[in-house]
Amino acid sequence: MARGALGAPLGWGAGGLVVLAVAVLFGISSGAASLSAADIVLHLLSLLPLDVESPLTERQAALLVALRLPRVVMGAVVGALLATAGAAYQGVFRNPLADPYLLGAAAGAGLGATAVIVFGGQISDEPRTLVPVAAFAGALVGVAAAYLLGTTAGGGGTAALVLAGVAVSSFLSAVQTFVQQMGTDQLQRIYAWLLGGLGRGGWDDVRLIAPYALVGMLVLLVCGHLLDMLALGDDKAVSLGLDPAVVRVVVISAASLATAAAVSVSGLIGFVGIVVPHIVRRLVGSSYRAILPVTMIAGAAFLVTVDIVARTVVSPAELPIGVVTAFLGAPFFVLILRTTRHRSV
Repeated sequence: MARGALGAPLGWGAGGLVVLAVAVLFGISSGAASLSAADIVLHLLSLLPLDVESPLTERQAALLVALRLPRVVMGAVVGALLATAGAAYQGVFRNPLADPYLLGAAAGAGLGATAVIVFGGQISDEPRTLVPVAAFAGALVGVAAAYLLGTTAGGGGTAALVLAGVAVSSFLSAVQTFVQQMGTDQLQRIYAWLLGGLGRGGWDDVRLIAPYALVGMLVLLVCGHLLDMLALGDDKAVSLGLDPAVVRVVVISAASLATAAAVSVSGLIGFVGIVVPHIVRRLVGSSYRAILPVTMIAGAAFLVTVDIVARTVVSPAELPIGVVTAFLGAPFFVLILRTTRHRSV
């Protein structure tokens, strides 16, 4: 990539980091107990080996470190995972409507996680640690089923893949409903999880998904140039020494792992994987070497910001974050669908 071509993505990436930093700071300071941004910065600096004294009381420090900071970190991680997975799915399927939720990945991950919530206590003393693994297996099943159905029964076009994803997601959601009815004592926990949210998370959840998130994101970022080659078509990719089938398996597995890690701790938060990549693509161009890292940053900033809205718009109550992303994402999806349809006519 030429130096001039690198300039715009680097600029947008740097701008995204600034927006993310502002969103994180505002997210930490927002809440019933107000904390100033300056006091937060000073307290965080006091945790480092620097000669800085914290202006916060012991109670305020505990509120910051134990409750607000892990929630904001969780929002940034989940947003980055869902957005980058969405961009990767769009690249590997060469389909602008591909998304963790439209392709059945999230529904499959939800089914796996729900099964562990309901039955995990019967097979392990620590069922919570099984949630990401079960979610990953379910995500892979969901994506594979949607892709096979879309290519074999529908011809593999954009509309066919979307319809296949909707069908698979509906089926998996029905199975999930059946499973949760078998664990009525867990219904409240499952229902809250289905609506999506970050308020239940803590540092334990961050540590739980960190290995899965790290592996998934690193693989996807490394595969950016491979997705650029894949975009040229399978024949051209083969002539350049690339095995398209291997690339697809690796990228789909990594994107499904990222989706599963996010879903296992946040529940179902839709539209992040379709809204953010489309905005980023319009800003930085069509190269996935630029799209993936900028999308990761933008997804983190997006979900942290949306979580602030969810916490404050009906304060002192709190909206499920999945409801807010649906309000924002549904009209955006309709716009993308109309644009895609006009281009294909």
